Amino acid sequence: MVESNQSLPLQEAFEDVSTADGNMECFWAHPAEGGPFPPVVLYMDAPGVREELYDFVRRIAAQGYFAVIPNLYYRYGVKDPGARMMDMLYAHTNPMIIEDTRSLITWLDGREQTLPGAMGCIGYCMSGKFVLAVTGAFPERFKAMLSLYGVSHVTNKDDSAHLLIPNIMPDCSLYFGFAEHDPYVPDAEIDVLSASLRQHRVDCVVEKVPGTGHGFAFPERMAYHHEAAERHWDIAFELFDRKLRPGQPAK
Repeated sequence: MVESNQSLPLQEAFEDVSTADGNMECFWAHPAEGGPFPPVVLYMDAPGVREELYDFVRRIAAQGYFAVIPNLYYRYGVKDPGARMMDMLYAHTNPMIIEDTRSLITWLDGREQTLPGAMGCIGYCMSGKFVLAVTGAFPERFKAMLSLYGVSHVTNKDDSAHLLIPNIMPDCSLYFGFAEHDPYVPDAEIDVLSASLRQHRVDCVVEKVPGTGHGFAFPERMAYHHEAAERHWDIAFELFDRKLRPGQPAK
């Protein structure tokens, strides 16, 4: 289980969200009492949705949010890609995830448990580029974004996530936490990303987390780094509290 300082009772369920390409299964959780709550979307990494990430959803929900994770592999009818993981990773493009997110926002807006307006998102590895893409595609909604050891924020393709940075609004805040040692993220990519964020005056933090490797936030990975993992939660909850419910006391 993912550590949590909260014992807040939660409601949780699996529910399908209708998209142009089929039904996208989502796992959601929110506090059992109170509400409505600001929504936070967690985007999965390449190994797919699993109990480890459902625990992440629960941890976010326990802070007073409506947290949800979509199964981005729904088009292929799987949750665990197994030996097809790399094929799945490359098959899922930023435009696909933007359209999935459009459907997810419509679904969220129709729920009485969610507040309208500002949303947060957090992504790891494969989904680092996805959270940047959806923040650029829906800047009026996503006001807090975190990318942890995200890959391929910058590519030479026309749909590269970094090309959406000019759309990001001044009241959006972004955090990029790269691993200090990560063979999947070259320094040149971070340099181009940082330059674009500076050029467009985006409110952001871009850092390498000392002593970490790719996957440091996941308790079930060999690269798990407890101190860095807990720090990323502190950063996430400060950002969500500040951008999604300004003026309200932190949980």
